[in-house]
Amino acid sequence: MSEPKVFLELDALFDELDQLLKNPDAGAVLADRGINVSLAIVAADGLRAYLHGDKARAAEELGTAAEEIAARLARSVGKLS
Repeated sequence: MSEPKVFLELDALFDELDQLLKNPDAGAVLADRGINVSLAIVAADGLRAYLHGDKARAAEELGTAAEEIAARLARSVGKLS
């Protein structure tokens, strides 16, 4: 059985996002804003997994991204104090 159209469209969208995040020019712009591209990719992978119903993988990927973002935020806030 083939994938429903919505999943094909979502996968195409996430593939495009993945390519954009891996683009060096886009990465430089995001890095200038303090965005870690690797973490963004992990978060996007987690969202893709969730939308496909793979909740275990989604929880792992999104949890990893959330924990690392929170840790980096805490470190950066600590540096400002």
